[in-house]
Amino acid sequence: MSEHADVLVAIAAYREGAAVGDVVTGLRQRSWRVLVVDDGSDDNTAVRAAAAGAIVVRHPINLGQGAALRTAFRAAQELPGVRIVVTFDADGQHAHDAVEALVAPIRRGEADVTLGTRFSDQAPVTAMPWVRRLALRCVVAMMRRTTGLPLTDAHNGLRAISIDAVQRFRLVQDRMAHASEITREIARLRLRMVEVPVHITYTDYSLSKGQRLLDGVSILWDLFMSRAR
Repeated sequence: MSEHADVLVAIAAYREGAAVGDVVTGLRQRSWRVLVVDDGSDDNTAVRAAAAGAIVVRHPINLGQGAALRTAFRAAQELPGVRIVVTFDADGQHAHDAVEALVAPIRRGEADVTLGTRFSDQAPVTAMPWVRRLALRCVVAMMRRTTGLPLTDAHNGLRAISIDAVQRFRLVQDRMAHASEITREIARLRLRMVEVPVHITYTDYSLSKGQRLLDGVSILWDLFMSRAR
């Protein structure tokens, strides 16, 4: 446990009772500290996460993934010894081994933030629907243009962030637009960012929980409205 004590894996979960236990178990078997924010689930998400060894924080109502990650970021700043926060999905599509790859550049002092990328020769995409690929390409193009960052992926839930960067983030988006908001904060704060190839396994279950093309339009609208305020 000691070699990983500086890392907190943060998981935002909503109605993930079917998957979150196995996700937490896989991470705990690798000795990572895990925090699950149960975002107002009406199933056994919190019970399964706690039984598997996670610290669990519960929202009384569903607020959205962005709000759940803000809760996780606040908790990370209060837990002793945390230097790096890794965000990880609850639906089982992320590989547990990705955590070490994400935190390594930060531990070596080469980056403040690492972002997982699905679009790399080292991490080929498996079974991504063409509609989702199209939506991601649109969001990537927009984020490259508005932030100046050399991104190849967007809205990938796998990322690692130094606690110093977490403390400086100004995040307000409650729902899925938080991912683009985090990217904008990386650019605003001029943080050192590198992309890390990661493998995503899409299953019928994870695809049923994921973003559709309409969700991509909603994300773009949320971001437009936030900039217009």
